[in-house]
Amino acid sequence: MALQSLLVFLLVAGCFVYAAWTLMPQVARRVLIDALLRLPLPEAGRAALQKSLSTSGGCHCSGCDHAQPKAGGVKAAAPQVLVFHPRKRP
Repeated sequence: MALQSLLVFLLVAGCFVYAAWTLMPQVARRVLIDALLRLPLPEAGRAALQKSLSTSGGCHCSGCDHAQPKAGGVKAAAPQVLVFHPRKRP
């Protein structure tokens, strides 16, 4: 029974850490990575943290402020028509 409880605890703790890391804001992640890199870690762990530190935003596009301007200048885009198709009834 103790082994089963230990396995469940480790599984739940791992899921908690993964969810917290995924939902954590990027600024908080960077602060945490900086703190972890000060610790004596194995080279593989250090390399993974360095890689996480060097990546950009969630979509890996370097942020919306770096987006290329749209063709045609600053003009507003022409409105697009939405077409809703009714469901086919059986």
